[in-house]
Amino acid sequence: IERITVAKKKKSEGHGSSAEHHNPESYSSREKIVRRAALELQEGMYVNLGIGIPTLASNHIPPGMSLELQSENGLLGMGPYPEEGHADADLINAGKETVTLLPSSSIFSSSSSFAMIRGGHVDLTILGALQVAHNGDLANWIIPGKMVKGMGGAMDLVSSGSRVVVTMEHCAKNGAPKILEACTLPLTGQGVVDRIITDLAVFDVVNSELVLKEIAPNVTVDDIRAKTEAKFFVSDNLKTIEY
Repeated sequence: IERITVAKKKKSEGHGSSAEHHNPESYSSREKIVRRAALELQEGMYVNLGIGIPTLASNHIPPGMSLELQSENGLLGMGPYPEEGHADADLINAGKETVTLLPSSSIFSSSSSFAMIRGGHVDLTILGALQVAHNGDLANWIIPGKMVKGMGGAMDLVSSGSRVVVTMEHCAKNGAPKILEACTLPLTGQGVVDRIITDLAVFDVVNSELVLKEIAPNVTVDDIRAKTEAKFFVSDNLKTIEY
């Protein structure tokens, strides 16, 4: 365990809070990505959610939807973060955060978990990225010169045949584009990304080309082009992102 992670207490619904809660303009960039990523989840799926933004998408699973969250350290049917004071240091996800079990949960070895992944039993992988290329190449595990603990399960997940959705902010903190003609960082996988969700747009990778499918409210195609190094096509059915 690296950190005790507990469920956030729900805010009381005070005057005007409901309207603010459902107002996309009040969402942070991170919240926009999380909410859009949650729309990728479907009934009956087996899903692996990466560390950070992908994990937060599980907070927006629609009521009544049944799916199984898989963690590569050996957990299927992962529950939410524990309530404060009820964390169990032996129950963690792949990001070493405390989680809980559900009545249907199963615990097994990491080798069995990777057998599930490599055997093609995970339907959807949502993970973060440092860079994505126009043809679906993914770089998300290392920046040369910086210390890392390892590549984790990303290489296995993206090469397993599951649908791969990347969630990330459109630009780096210094304003540099993260969607590129070609990745400059070491690759996690070649041509493995199916969809990219950012705070500004949603792209699909179709036949090794980027297609802009959805655009955030109050954002123009020209805004996207100015912040995207990679060339892309605009879908004939371009939609506004719904959160």
